[in-house]
Amino acid sequence: MEKAKQYFCAKPNGKLHYPHTILTGFGFLASSIAWAIYDPYITKILNYLLSNSATITSWSAKLNEAFPKLAEFAAANGENVTTAAGGITLVPLFIGIIMTFDNIFGVIFQPTFGKLSDNTHSRFGKRRPYVIFGAPISAVLFAIIPLVAIKFNSLPLTMLFIILFVFVMSLWRAPVVALMPDLTPSEIRSEGNAVINLMGGVGGALGLFAGTIVTAVYCAATGISSKSPEFNELNTFPYVFLLGAAVMVIGMLIILFFVKEPDSRIKIKGEMNQAADAEARRKAEKEAAKAEKEARKKEKLTSGERRSLIFMLMGLFFLFCGTNAISTFFALFADEILHKTAAQATIMTTAFAAASAVAAIPAGWLGKKFGRKKTILGGLAIFIIAFGAYLLTEILHINALSGALIWIALVVGGAANMFITVNTLPLVLEIGGIDKVGTFTGYYYTATFSAQIATPIIYGIVRMFTGTYMSLFYYCPIAFILSTLCILVVHHGEAIPDEIVEKVKEENED
Repeated sequence: MEKAKQYFCAKPNGKLHYPHTILTGFGFLASSIAWAIYDPYITKILNYLLSNSATITSWSAKLNEAFPKLAEFAAANGENVTTAAGGITLVPLFIGIIMTFDNIFGVIFQPTFGKLSDNTHSRFGKRRPYVIFGAPISAVLFAIIPLVAIKFNSLPLTMLFIILFVFVMSLWRAPVVALMPDLTPSEIRSEGNAVINLMGGVGGALGLFAGTIVTAVYCAATGISSKSPEFNELNTFPYVFLLGAAVMVIGMLIILFFVKEPDSRIKIKGEMNQAADAEARRKAEKEAAKAEKEARKKEKLTSGERRSLIFMLMGLFFLFCGTNAISTFFALFADEILHKTAAQATIMTTAFAAASAVAAIPAGWLGKKFGRKKTILGGLAIFIIAFGAYLLTEILHINALSGALIWIALVVGGAANMFITVNTLPLVLEIGGIDKVGTFTGYYYTATFSAQIATPIIYGIVRMFTGTYMSLFYYCPIAFILSTLCILVVHHGEAIPDEIVEKVKEENED
């Protein structure tokens, strides 16, 4: 009798091995802490470098010289046109363009290296080699970015290391996500995925609190208060990145020494024969699947389903335009409008993340009880009301309320975000049906990734012309309103088995 396969993340009785699954999650933790630090701190670094760049100033001046009406428009909207550029500045636009790099690299390279890891054979297994080599290289590049930016004031070198960092990160993000499913039986992968997401949340929280921890240590060591005019938060950035890099290396070492992924090399002839037989079976299955796929192509969507799909994808695009603009530019908004440091801004975004985590389970329950579309629209309505209320207090200069409302907007916005995101993928999949899960998953991620690539550039242009990051709270509600109008047109997609949805989430989790 053939011996049953033993999985690293499963006990002999078939239940999830929580300690082993937590150890496996350190790879995702290492990735999550880097991205939690990346958005708020890189935008501040770029703002510092680009604002002091003679090249960007020169280009801005030429733009103002060629189109003087732009400066007049900017002045009418509150922009300080007495800058070195003599009018509007291209800085926000270039920040937006640069902040799309990680999403562009993710779209191009993550699927490629995920597939490559499927066919990797080494004594470390299929996935671990990418983490073992990719994480420390990423950590080194990550730690270098603020050094070349702040210590050497070099924009070209900073750009070089940003590009290298996001490229190397894209090489091991897919393999690290695929590690847990490889080491866990399919029937308990949803449970394992919850643990992995928890580890990712821990990494994200560490990243968000890194600035606060470093600032406290820095002030204690130097004797300078964080509220003192002598305090310059840029001096703390190298240590924040160093802390993130150290955690990444620790995560990699845990994956190397404590996670046991089976040797994926084919050692003996018998195994090679088995592989050949398996390949023959896969080929036959592939042919059968191809025939089935051709048959499914003939099962076209009705005109109503097609309209629902198009408007749902448009709704997703506008939704992610709004949420991604918040995550990308909030640190700069907090600096200009709220007069917060990057460390303080990340504490505020922790409220958003914590509210999202708490609302995850209720969001799924609401989707089942009241319907996915109603839950999504409810989440969008909460977003619009919360952000609109804060915007109104700013317009009316009700300072006593605006300070509290920004926190309320972040907390209820975080919950609303989860009400929406938990229910959008199942709704899209249901429109296509179970037989087209792969195709419609592709549609879903095309819409969301497109928004994440487009919105930093679009909002960068908006900020350039409006002259203030307060425009973020005009931009986001408008994006959410457009998303709402699109989703109101959707009349299909309410029920698809949970196990199908969970499987898709596991395969596409970032």
